[in-house]
Amino acid sequence: MSSGMQFGIFSVGDLTRDPTTGTAPTEHERIKAIVTIARHAEEAGLDVFATGEHHNPPFVPSSPTTMLGWIAAKTEKLILSTATTLVTTNDPVKIAEDYAMLQHLADGRVDLMMGRGNTGPVYPWFGQDIRDGLALAVENYALLRRLWDEEVVDWEGRFRTPLQSFTATPRPLDGVAPFVWHGSIRSPEIAEQAAFFGDGFFHNHIFWPEEHTRRMVALYRRRFAHHGHGTEEQAIVGLGGQVFMRRNSQDAVREFRPYFDNAPVYGHGPSLEEFTRETPLTVGSPQQVIERTLSFREYVGDYQRQLFLMDHAGLPLKTVLEQIDLLGEEVVPVLRKEFAVGRPATVPAAPTHATLVAARDADAAAAQRP
Repeated sequence: MSSGMQFGIFSVGDLTRDPTTGTAPTEHERIKAIVTIARHAEEAGLDVFATGEHHNPPFVPSSPTTMLGWIAAKTEKLILSTATTLVTTNDPVKIAEDYAMLQHLADGRVDLMMGRGNTGPVYPWFGQDIRDGLALAVENYALLRRLWDEEVVDWEGRFRTPLQSFTATPRPLDGVAPFVWHGSIRSPEIAEQAAFFGDGFFHNHIFWPEEHTRRMVALYRRRFAHHGHGTEEQAIVGLGGQVFMRRNSQDAVREFRPYFDNAPVYGHGPSLEEFTRETPLTVGSPQQVIERTLSFREYVGDYQRQLFLMDHAGLPLKTVLEQIDLLGEEVVPVLRKEFAVGRPATVPAAPTHATLVAARDADAAAAQRP
């Protein structure tokens, strides 16, 4: 029985010293490890692998399409996504062409998560001003949509040179652009943008309490319906999450604590216990992860994609692969079954290239009828 959901992992691609050994991988080792992790995700029966985009140390994934193109060649079924495509500092023309190219190479197993990123200095590195962040996100994405949806584009805006009779190449596979999620933790404007275009909304769901996530997703659902894309429950929602598992929960806490305490993102702040209580971070047994993840539905409704962060904070590759095995063998099969229970037939399944092509063809056929 399908839950209509996709499960997978996302990587921010941090290069962090292992606090228990004092050693850090080289950039080469970390890049190769991310590829190994993605391939292992497919072997473990997961649906999605997503990579971040960062242009500053200590992160390595500065070129997501290069990395995902390589992973596409090494996998057969895995959906390849970004965990952030910087819609603010990348030229929309380049995004349109790079991801259409990747879409062809991967036979449609591609989608994107648009975001502004969380690194202020990236703006001037690419000739932009952080004070224009939201305006850039809105203008660049509107142009990107047109580049994918229209063969010939005439366009003029604030942030880049005008386009005259421009055609982005290659055209999207089968004339259908990759599905787009808009990723945000804190910006209602991004939830509104996702709703306006009828795209997916992905709430990172890592650092924030459930009440915040509930509000952001509810806003997106409301606005999705307002803009005429369907009912609130037909909106396409994804969530992040963060887990560390061992069969015995005390072992998980003991093993993960030094990584948590020294992690670049939240180390030297609230304790592991506080963070686990206040945010969706779950450190414990597979059963605890199952119960916590199922509880997300209580405050966001039925949703389409659940991604977990597993390869961060200096965790050794061997440990990450063990985590993926636990996820694939013990957690996801139960989640698929449980999330399917009571899921209304009106809630759409997670979009894939095949379903998007089928929907486009059905709309075209309906338009032909007298």
